[in-house]
Amino acid sequence: MTRILIADDEPRIASFITKGLTAAGFTTTSVEDGIRALDYGSSGEFDLLILDIGMPRMDGLALLQALRAMKCTVPVIVLTAKDSLQDTLAALDGGADDYMTKPFRFEELLSRIRLRLRDTPGAQGAPDPTSGDIALDVDLRSARIGGRTVPLSAREFAMARAFLENEGRLLSREQLLSRVWGYDFDGSSNVVDVYVGYLRNKLGPERFLSVRGAGYRYVAVPAAPSQPQFR
Repeated sequence: MTRILIADDEPRIASFITKGLTAAGFTTTSVEDGIRALDYGSSGEFDLLILDIGMPRMDGLALLQALRAMKCTVPVIVLTAKDSLQDTLAALDGGADDYMTKPFRFEELLSRIRLRLRDTPGAQGAPDPTSGDIALDVDLRSARIGGRTVPLSAREFAMARAFLENEGRLLSREQLLSRVWGYDFDGSSNVVDVYVGYLRNKLGPERFLSVRGAGYRYVAVPAAPSQPQFR
């Protein structure tokens, strides 16, 4: 199981990331100050670190420099409200593998996490979601279904992944908004209904069931058995 350390002193954001990564199949640990983050991050028990810059006791840049000075090679994605070029360069020059600014969309963070884990020798991220006769391809941003490839927009893909990773579970509109559009999205929940309609058109209406007043549930369709080959 891939383990991810979240170092952020904002409980709302740490909780948001934790819920999303847990649903995606990762194991997470969250810490709220730089000293604990350094202790945990250098332990060798984690496959990736999500790091905020502005933290108590030790800021993220100092923590990053300390980790690299200790020859710790854990991949680090800096996730911060600091968006100046100077801050970005300081983090990357200090040994960060990636840099994202807040507010952010969870789906983008998840994609970057998977990318960094694939680039790390000996480490593997959670596999591309597969459910019944549908397999998603993260790199091509498409769905493979019934022997054909169906291209998906970024938001369609994000929603399809949320459904496949929660097969059979009820997902509320609020949960889907959070997963696909980000925790700070302030638009109408009607956008969820619109995109569920897009997925029904592309992947089949029987897979995405409406639960009145509650949300949607994805139901997998079994893959067709392979046909025997005769010579």
